[in-house]
Amino acid sequence: MKSFDIPEYYRSSIITPLKEFRRKRDKLKRDFTPTLLDFGLIRVFIARHFGFCYGVENAVEIAYKAIAENPDKRIFLLSEMIHNPDVNADLHDRGVRFIMDTSGRQLTPWSELTANDVVIIPAFGTTLETQNQLISLGLDIEKYDTTCPFVEKVWNKASQIGQKDYTVIVHGKPSHEETRATFSHSKEAAPTVVVKDMAQTQRLAKYITGELPTEEFYTEFSGQYSIGFEPGRDLQRIGVVNQTTMLASDTQSIADYLKQVMIQKYSLTGDNVDAHFANTRDTLCYATNDNQDATYALLTYPTLADFAIVAGGYNSSNTSHIVELCEEKLPTYFIESEQKILSDKLIRHFNGHTKQEIVSENFFPTSSPVTVLLTCGASCPDAVVEGILLKLVSFFPDSRPVEDVVSEFVQ
Repeated sequence: MKSFDIPEYYRSSIITPLKEFRRKRDKLKRDFTPTLLDFGLIRVFIARHFGFCYGVENAVEIAYKAIAENPDKRIFLLSEMIHNPDVNADLHDRGVRFIMDTSGRQLTPWSELTANDVVIIPAFGTTLETQNQLISLGLDIEKYDTTCPFVEKVWNKASQIGQKDYTVIVHGKPSHEETRATFSHSKEAAPTVVVKDMAQTQRLAKYITGELPTEEFYTEFSGQYSIGFEPGRDLQRIGVVNQTTMLASDTQSIADYLKQVMIQKYSLTGDNVDAHFANTRDTLCYATNDNQDATYALLTYPTLADFAIVAGGYNSSNTSHIVELCEEKLPTYFIESEQKILSDKLIRHFNGHTKQEIVSENFFPTSSPVTVLLTCGASCPDAVVEGILLKLVSFFPDSRPVEDVVSEFVQ
C-alpha cells in the first residue's frame, strides 16, 4: 500500500492509528463492523472506512510538492483541490490562487496567466476545453495533474464503449466538477447525456421509447447533452457510467432500469442484450464503495444510537450521500469541523435539502450513556474527526480518558 507524504497536521494521533490498526487486522477489507470507543458516559461508534482516500492523498501530496518546488513562482489551482474547506483554506494561505470556483465561474482571467506560472489540476480532473486553454497559454498541465485515477477509469470506460458505437449515459450531478470533466471527455468519443437521478432517467426512457417528442428532449435536458445529439438515433445503443462519488445503489438502479427499457423496446434476450446495452460494470471508486458499505454497517450494527455526526465539506458529493444514508435511520448532523458544535446544547449543521446551515438545539439526549455514530467523507482529514471526537467527550468530564480507551482498543 503506497504511503503519501502529506502534512502531519492533517493526520491524528488518535484516529490515524485506529484506522491503521483496523487495516492491519483486516487487509482484505471483509470486516465492516464499526470501531467502538466506550468512554462510559458516551460511546462513539466510528465507521470502518472513512477519510482521505488514495486519490485525495495523492492530490494533497502533489499540491504541497508544487508549493515546495516553486517558491518563486505563482501557483494556481483550477478550482478547489478537493471539497474540504480546511485543505483549500491552507493552500490559499500559502499563496495558491484559484482560477475558477466549484461551479466553473472564472475567478482569475485567463489573460492574467503566463507560461511561467504553475497550474495544479484538481482531483476531479478538468474538461478538455480547459486543458486546451491552458496549453494555448504555454502552461505545463501534466507536471502537477492530480486527477484521481478512478476518475480517469470512468473516462476510459466511456471512450471504450463510445468506440463501439454506444451512447454514454453519465449518472452524476450536472454542475459538479467531476461530471463536467467526464462529460467533456466522453463527448469526444460518443454522444453523451447526463442524468442526475432516477426521476430524470425515467424521463429519458420516454424519449428512448418514443413516448415523448424529440423537441421536448432539448428543453428538458438543456446543458446535459453533447452537440449534435439526436435522441431518435443516439438512444438506440447505450451504456451507463457515473460520477465516482454517487451512491452505488442509485447508479445500479439506473443502469438496471435502462437495461430493462432496452430489453422491452427491442425484445432482447440474454444472448443479445449487448446489441443495445453495454456492460459497463461499476465505475464507482473503491473508496466510495468502502465508505458507503461501512456506513451501511454502521447503521445496521445492533446498537440504537442517539444521533450521527458526518464530517466534511458541504459541497462534497460523496459526503452528502453518506449523510443521506444516515438521515434515513436517525437524527444526523452534517458539520465541517468541531467548531460547529457550539455547546452540549447547540450544533450548527448543514441542511442538504435547503442548502443552508441551521442551528439545532438540545441535540444531546438527557439520559446516559449517549451513543453517537461518527464518520466522514473521503476528503476529510483525520484531524477533523479527532477534533469532533474530543469535543463530544469533553461534554462528559467524568468519562474515561481518551488515551486509556484508545490504548485498550489497540491492545
